[in-house]
Amino acid sequence: MGQKYHLCCIFFWIACLLLCASSDGLMRINLNKKSLDLDTLNAARLVRKQNMYSQYNAIHHNLGDSDIDIISLKNYMDAQYFGIIGIGSPPQNFTVIFDTGSSNLWVPSSKCYFSLSCYFHHKYKAGKSSTYTKDGKSCKITYGSGMISGFFSKDNVLVGELVAKDQIFIETTREVGPTFLLAKFDGIVGLGFQEISVENAPPLWYGFLYVTFRSTMLKQGLIEKEIFSFWLNRNPDDANGGELVFGGVDPNHYKGNHTYVPVTRKGYWQFEMGDFLISGESTGYCSGGCAAIVDSGTSLLAGPTTIIAQVNHAIGAEGIVSTECKEIVKEYGELILELLIAQTRPEKICKQIGLCIFDGAQYVSTDIQSVVEKEKRKASANGDVLCTACEMAVVWIENQLRKNQSKEHILAYVNQLCERLPNPLGESTVGCDQIASMPNIAFTIGSRKFSLTPEQYVLKVEQAGTAVCLSGFMAFDVPSSQGPLWILGDVFMGAYHTIFDFGDDRIGFAESA
Repeated sequence: MGQKYHLCCIFFWIACLLLCASSDGLMRINLNKKSLDLDTLNAARLVRKQNMYSQYNAIHHNLGDSDIDIISLKNYMDAQYFGIIGIGSPPQNFTVIFDTGSSNLWVPSSKCYFSLSCYFHHKYKAGKSSTYTKDGKSCKITYGSGMISGFFSKDNVLVGELVAKDQIFIETTREVGPTFLLAKFDGIVGLGFQEISVENAPPLWYGFLYVTFRSTMLKQGLIEKEIFSFWLNRNPDDANGGELVFGGVDPNHYKGNHTYVPVTRKGYWQFEMGDFLISGESTGYCSGGCAAIVDSGTSLLAGPTTIIAQVNHAIGAEGIVSTECKEIVKEYGELILELLIAQTRPEKICKQIGLCIFDGAQYVSTDIQSVVEKEKRKASANGDVLCTACEMAVVWIENQLRKNQSKEHILAYVNQLCERLPNPLGESTVGCDQIASMPNIAFTIGSRKFSLTPEQYVLKVEQAGTAVCLSGFMAFDVPSSQGPLWILGDVFMGAYHTIFDFGDDRIGFAESA
């Protein structure tokens, strides 16, 4: 038994060296960035947006020293930020999203046999951990585009140099939905409050304060200050994605003093926000106050449609589906018209143009090369936008030809239809060459104005090798009895260093450095 314990300590020590060592005594994990991709951004955004609906409804229905630990984060497409944790003794490493918009910790289980996504990610093996404790209670978390299910277990969780003993977490045995298949993360560490935790399981940060001994909660005190803080690095040329610090803050990552506001409702990190301004002028909508949530798991800034429409009008944003559709009409409208007049079979036109491949039964994207790529296309709410837009244009033009309309009338009519296309995810494009002339946007928090410049709220992505600029704002409406609500995601947190103070139930914001 002593030899086994000794070996476990050696394994733990080696793992800590790999994960924790740095020249200044603080644990940092340096991880590389990946380029921004529109399809994966859409897939990630869909899950977070849909999940927010179910979680928000659930909660409102039910209701620089040894004590500082730093987790370096990986910036994945300015959409999700990842870090590494270890579960068990010796630690089994997992790449996870640190998500202030949920409260459960989950990773795939070695008993996940029938979900393809589990075979693409690391799996927890209980039999290889000397500190594993069986729980076995089943659970399920439903998302807008999928679900996970599994059972609870207990084990030690290593986060940097901190160890949460007997931490309750979920071993997933089913992960349903293409997003989990394509995810760059193995699991999620929820950093919200226990009030929104499935089966009331305590969140990970709770484990840094207390340890369970014979059903009694004893003070563990792994961190001196009951806070954690986020710095998200939005510099696209910097390989460092940012840092999550438990028990303190890194003064190198913010300027000036933090402005604090109280948490108004536990569950999410929710607070009361004041007026919202465009170019310094009040929109009036939140002058009497709006609820807001700080969510590291949401990529963009989500707010009431009434305001988002004003913002996108002010910055010249246009629905991305409409943009792609009109681009097809502009570039290929006359060619489609000529091919139809020449009696080309409608279902073959988009293949002939080169936007789709016709396999005898259906169109597929030209860049689909594997089963995983096919799933990736399914995960995107728009699918293959260019191919779909071409198909729609063919149908519309053919319909107008039957009515003997002129070329000018047909192309103008199809453009009008493009403008009416809905955007499934609410995303909008802006002209990349217009960013310098766009207005600043400001949130009023704690009587202070927090401004975002166009460079901060516009995301540059790539689609089919072409640069596309997206508005960082998306529409999100909660039921009227609970709204209006803002979700301040990574676009905001990238501009403002954020402290989550669970000791004093407050949130602090300061300009990022």
